[in-house]
Amino acid sequence: MPDHTGREAVAAVWRIESARIVGALARYTGDFALAEDLAQEALAEALVTWPREGVPRNPAGWLLTVGKRRAIDAFRRRSALDERYAALAHELGEGGAASGGALVEPAEDVLWDPDQIDDDVLALMFISCHPVLSREARIALTLRVVGGLTSDEIAKAFLVPTATVQARITRAKKTLAAARVPFAAPSAEERRERLGSVLHVVYVIFTEGSTASSGDDLIRLDLASEAQRLARVLAHLVPNEPEANGLLALLELTAARFPARTAPDGTPVLLEQQDRRRWDRAAIRRGRAALVAAERLGRGLGAYGLQAAIAECHAVAASVEETNWERVVLLYEALGRLAPSPVVELNRAVAVSMAHGPAAALPIVDELVAAGALSNSHLLPSVRGELLTRLGRADEARTELERAVRLCANERERSVLTGKLAALG
Repeated sequence: MPDHTGREAVAAVWRIESARIVGALARYTGDFALAEDLAQEALAEALVTWPREGVPRNPAGWLLTVGKRRAIDAFRRRSALDERYAALAHELGEGGAASGGALVEPAEDVLWDPDQIDDDVLALMFISCHPVLSREARIALTLRVVGGLTSDEIAKAFLVPTATVQARITRAKKTLAAARVPFAAPSAEERRERLGSVLHVVYVIFTEGSTASSGDDLIRLDLASEAQRLARVLAHLVPNEPEANGLLALLELTAARFPARTAPDGTPVLLEQQDRRRWDRAAIRRGRAALVAAERLGRGLGAYGLQAAIAECHAVAASVEETNWERVVLLYEALGRLAPSPVVELNRAVAVSMAHGPAAALPIVDELVAAGALSNSHLLPSVRGELLTRLGRADEARTELERAVRLCANERERSVLTGKLAALG
C-alpha cells in the first residue's frame, strides 16, 4: 500500500527547496524554461517513487540529481553531445539518482546548507519578475518557480482557471527565451533597476492574501504567508537595499494583526474592536527589527518603509485612541508625495478623521469623488459613509454604504458593511 507520508514529504520538500532546485538546474543547463520543466519531471518521479520506496536521506538532492539526469536525456534526444552534456555527465559520475524510478542516494556534491541562500535563488527572483513580462505573468511565474506553488494553487489563489495560469507561465517562458534573458544573478546596476518590480510582485501577492478581493474568506493565509517567505528571502539576498527591508517590515507588522482580525467563525473584527493581546508579538519584533535595518542604511524610507512605519504606529499602541494619529497623518503625507495614489489619499483621510475629526477628513474624500477616483471600488463609499455617519448625516451615509455593499466582492467585508447599514436604522 502506498505510503502517504511519502507524498507529504514531496510536497514539503518542494515548497521549501523548489527555488534552489530550479535555480541549480537553470545554471547547469543554461535554459530557464528547460530547468523548470526538468524540476517538474523530477517532482513527478518523486510522487511515484517516494511513497513506494521511502523518502531518500537527502530528498532535495535526490530531486536535483533526477533533474540533472533528465537534462542529460534531453540533450541526448537533441543529439547535443556537446560540452554541456559532457560536463553534466562528468559531474554526476557513476553514482547519481537513476531514472526509471530506482531510489539511489545522490552524490555528496548536491548537498547544500539549508540556511544558505545562494545566487541561484536571487537570479530566479529577478528573472521571474523581469520587466519584459506582464504583471500577471510575473506573479504566476514567481509563485511557480520561487514559491513552489502548483498551477492549481495559483489559480485558486487568484480565482482564475488553471488553464489561464498555465498559459501565462508558458507565455512567460517563451517571452524570456525570445528576449534571451540569461540565467545569472543580475549585476548591482541591473538589480537596482529591477528590484522595484520584484518587490511589487511580492507586495501584490501579500495584499491579495491580507484582504482577499473576493470570495468567502477575509484573509488568504496561504498567499500572505508565501509573500512573507519571499520577502524574507529577498531581504536576506539584498540586505543593503532599504526597500527590501521595508517591505519585510510592512508584511511582518501587518501579518502580526491577523490572529485578531477575524472571529472564530471568520467574521471580520474591526481595528477598534480587536483584542490586541492576540496580536503576534514575535512578528511585531521581527517587523520592527526589519524597519530599523531599513532606517540604518541611511538613504531614507521608501514607499514600503513608510507603510511599515505606519503599521508600527498601530503595533505599538495600546488602543485605537492611544495611537499616534498625528504621526500617522504625517507618514501618509510623505507617502503621498513619494508614491501618490487615490488609496493613499483615502487612507490619509481616515487618519485625519482620527486625528482631527470627520469634518476635517470629508473634504479629502470629496476631492477623490470629484476626480472620479476608485469609482469601481467599495473602499471610497465605505469610508465616506463612515465619515457621514460620524457627522450625523444618516441619509447620506446610507446611500454611500448601500453603494459600498453593491461594489464589495468579498463576502466577509460585505457583511461588515451590511451591519453598518443596519445600525443606521
